[in-house]
Amino acid sequence: MRKIKRDDEVIVIAGKDKGKRGTVKRVLRDGRYVVAGVNMIKRHTRPNPMAGNQGGIVEREAPIHESNVAIFNGETGKADRVGFHMNDDGTRVRIFRSTQKQIDA
Repeated sequence: MRKIKRDDEVIVIAGKDKGKRGTVKRVLRDGRYVVAGVNMIKRHTRPNPMAGNQGGIVEREAPIHESNVAIFNGETGKADRVGFHMNDDGTRVRIFRSTQKQIDA
């Protein structure tokens, strides 16, 4: 079970976008995340009339390494660490380490 999943709200803790918040759009296999509005790059694309692409400078999100993001705890308003807890029925749930509250409600 991964500590950060798709649609989690994360905050950047290191790098040029430090302090920015966004939701995880994609989780890549090599331990990187695509976060909405974070690590924006400009891609120069050539027009392709067959595919309907106009071309020009397109701004999009680049993947960011998992060590540079942390899950955002709305209760404290800060970055937090993720822990795991076993329920009585044997299911594993993610919890915030600082408050011991369950992430997936």
